Parts: sequence; structure tokens; C-alpha cells
Amino acid sequence: MLRRTDPVGRPDDLTPGHPAEAPGDPVRAPSRGTAPVPLSVLDLVTVGAGSTAADSLRTSVRLAKLAEASGYHRHWVAEHHSMPGVASSSPAVILAHLAAHTRRIRLGSGGVMLPNHAPLAIAEQFGTLEALAPGRVDLGLGRAPGTDGGTAAALRRGRAGERGSEGAEDFPQQLAELTRFLDDDFPDDHPYGRIHAVPGPVQGPVARPPIWLLGSSGFSARLAGVLGLPFAFAHHFSAQNTVPALDLYRESFRPSAVLSSPYALIGVSVLAADEEREARRQVLTGALSMLRLRTGNPGLIPTPDQAQGYAFTPLEREFTDGWLSNVVHGTPDAVRAGLDALQKRTGADELMLTANVHGGEQRLRSYELIASVYELAGQTSAEVVQN
Repeated sequence: MLRRTDPVGRPDDLTPGHPAEAPGDPVRAPSRGTAPVPLSVLDLVTVGAGSTAADSLRTSVRLAKLAEASGYHRHWVAEHHSMPGVASSSPAVILAHLAAHTRRIRLGSGGVMLPNHAPLAIAEQFGTLEALAPGRVDLGLGRAPGTDGGTAAALRRGRAGERGSEGAEDFPQQLAELTRFLDDDFPDDHPYGRIHAVPGPVQGPVARPPIWLLGSSGFSARLAGVLGLPFAFAHHFSAQNTVPALDLYRESFRPSAVLSSPYALIGVSVLAADEEREARRQVLTGALSMLRLRTGNPGLIPTPDQAQGYAFTPLEREFTDGWLSNVVHGTPDAVRAGLDALQKRTGADELMLTANVHGGEQRLRSYELIASVYELAGQTSAEVVQN
């Protein structure tokens, strides 16, 4: 059973971590400025060569503040494990930190990998986040491990060192269990009937984060449609499947208490720079990082000089060229044209932008330039992104 509890009891002050209630639908968002649809941020908390995880996490705070001031709608972080080039293994921890430094922007997971965790643990983590940042938390769920098979096995170890039996194939059952914990509505005769996720409804009327399903293929697209949930597709690393997956989601959609009609966002790799040449120089760092990951040699995101000096084999060059063909990059006007064309081609209801490049300053500048070219807010303030 999937239902949404109406928000109640929102505080009126705007102190960090306790925002006034965000108006409107918790899923659907209005577009701002001249953007065709709402624009949001997917933060991979990338760690570049020569920097540290602490540096990247500080950049994430600056990015969340910039995104909020500039008119972006959401700021999501994604769960990854055993990858030196990212520092986002614990989305709930990062989101709690970002909640303390922002006031209005929606915060969420893009996503939490449900097979890695007990549903009760996720319900309690995101119930806590909802209590910290009422009315602005999203719970995005994925069925992949967010890592390699060996690390997934280590994450899911059971008693006496045995690997847990649940995996991606059990995702619908795990999702149903998580939803019941969030709603506190197990039947009395259920084995979990006397177990309550706290913070949660057992403590009084409370909202809960809207659930999103994430995917890079048709499985989650169909499931999201059947359940009437919002859907987020990983176009940034599965571009060839974007249109088929969105079509399947829309065809499968059944109205629910959450949504009366489909709502789909897509993650898009984007990098805007003042000059096209600099944009190309920066995105090559992410392409080389992905090549290393796909060939079993993950590491910190290389510097632009390292990426430009790398001796690509013909096969490696073919991979990176293919990867870069799906990264919208260039001057702000070029990026705007690319995003507009992508939205028109896919019919996406929201674009979630990610900048997987080496430098934190380059990522911040990119989001600022995109907000400016779309006039998302009246102005961006340099002061809000200072440490």
C-alpha cells in the first residue's frame, strides 16, 4: 500500500534545518525563468586528484547554498561504495549536513540503494531527515548495489559472516516493506505489526518523504508506473535507454494517491564554462575517470592536465568519445540549447544536472552559469557560497 500523508505541523521560522513549509506539490515543481522544466542538482560529491573527501563535502555545502539561491528545485546525492572518486557512501548523513546549511531547497537521495539496507533502517534515517527538514526531503530508491559485486557482498553480510539473501530481485517486496514502515500500517497479525519506525507516525501526525524510483533500464520504469510513483532515469550513464524507459513508464502508469499522472526526471551530465575549450578540457576528466572505472581501475578524478596527457588507445578513445557525446557541455548558450533539445526529445518533466569533473570550483561555476542563462532567479549571490 502506497499513500502520502499530508504535511502538518510545519515550523514557521527559517533557521537552518527548520524551513517554512515549501508550498505546492511535493513531487511536481514549477519551471523557473526561461527553463522549459524545473532544473535540479545531482551531486556525486566527486573527489579530484590533489583534494580530499573533506574538500568535496565542503564543496557540496557550497553547491547546495548556491543551488538554493539560484533557483534550482532539488539537490540530491547518490549512494556509491568503494569508489575513490566519490565521497557519497552515506547519503542520509550528507543530507542531514546539507539540511543544516539550507532553508528551502528540496534535499534527497538519488538514490539510496534499497538492496544494501534493511527497510526499517532506511525508514528511520529518512524519518529523521524529515524531522530535521520538514516538507523538503525526497527518498529516491534504486535496486542496483551502487558498486561492484564484491563490495555489494560485503555490504549485505548477515550473521556469522554469511551473505544476506536479498538482492535486486527482491526489490518490490523490500519496497512494500519500506512503505509500510514509513506509514506505520503493518497489519496487527504481521510479524512486524508491533515494530515502529521512529521518528514516524507512532509519535503523532507526521508527513513522510515522497518515494521516487530510480533506474537505468525498464524494470524500475515499469514498477514506478504500475505503482503510480515519480520516476528518475539515469540518462547520464544510460542514454540509449532513456526514451524507451520513459515510454514504458508512461504506458505503465496508473494513477495513485501520490500522482494523478506520470512525472519523470532525467539525470543529465552537464558542464558550462565561459569558453567552449575550457568546458571540453574539464569534461574530459570525467570521461577518463569513467573509462578507468569501467575497466576495473577506479581512482580519484584526474586533473585536466592528466586527462589531456593520457595516451588513449583507439578503443579507449572510442569509449570516451561515445561518453562525451551524451555530456551537454560548452558555453552557457550552447548548454541551454543542448538541454532544451534533450528535454524536447525526451519529454522529461524535470532535468537533474550533474557535473562529474575534477574541480569543485568548475562545478560551482557551471551551475551558476546555467542558472544565469535560464534566469532561474533574479540574481545569484557570491556570499551564499562562501565557507
